[in-house]
Amino acid sequence: MTNVAIIVIGASSAIADAFIQAQTEQNPDVKIITVSRQAKTALHANNLHFQCDYSKKQIQQVASRILGQELTIKSVTIFNGILHDEFDAFPEKKLEDIDLEYSMALFNINTMIPMLWLQALLPALKSKQPCVVTALSARIGSISDNRMGGWYSYRSSKTALNMMFKSAAVELARRAKNIKLILFHPGTTDTPLSKPFQANVPDEKLFTPEFVAHQLSGIIANSHPDGTVSYVDWQNKLIEW
Repeated sequence: MTNVAIIVIGASSAIADAFIQAQTEQNPDVKIITVSRQAKTALHANNLHFQCDYSKKQIQQVASRILGQELTIKSVTIFNGILHDEFDAFPEKKLEDIDLEYSMALFNINTMIPMLWLQALLPALKSKQPCVVTALSARIGSISDNRMGGWYSYRSSKTALNMMFKSAAVELARRAKNIKLILFHPGTTDTPLSKPFQANVPDEKLFTPEFVAHQLSGIIANSHPDGTVSYVDWQNKLIEW
């Protein structure tokens, strides 16, 4: 099965790293292709890594190199996401906190980069092999679940991603019926992204990257193309839009 591959994008995150480990153990005969901003040594001789700055130009270039491998793609999992990191700004608590530069950066990374990857890789995903494409969303992107307000930009960037995947599912149900789309909410995971917001999270609801990777691996393994997008949490429970 060396011609079958799994693609992991945003491979330098803590959850992605744990996911790669889990996939390597569960799929020893499958080639794992990783993409990140950093240079990275492949975990196994059968794996490939591509460095990418996530500009549209480089996404297209890396996708072209992946397509050139002539592999059958089993799954694509996109871990790209940002909340604060290199920004001085943090999630907004009130309208006065809204900042255009911060907001547009979140939309670029959380919404558009996953869609640019789906666009660029589509030719490789339209094979007879069923393919599961997953992007990290968040429950906070649910409009019906928003009872707390605030976090304008992060909420909206995830809501926009949800709508993008919803529209893509409608289109792919006609054009590529072998593709299953998933929006995955990992819960609060012990990573640098959530670190400033963990103080009020009960221990039993603060998950390790390994736990989340295990849950996600199970969801992907048991998902099949059905012409729809699934918006689910780590328990594989549906989240209201």
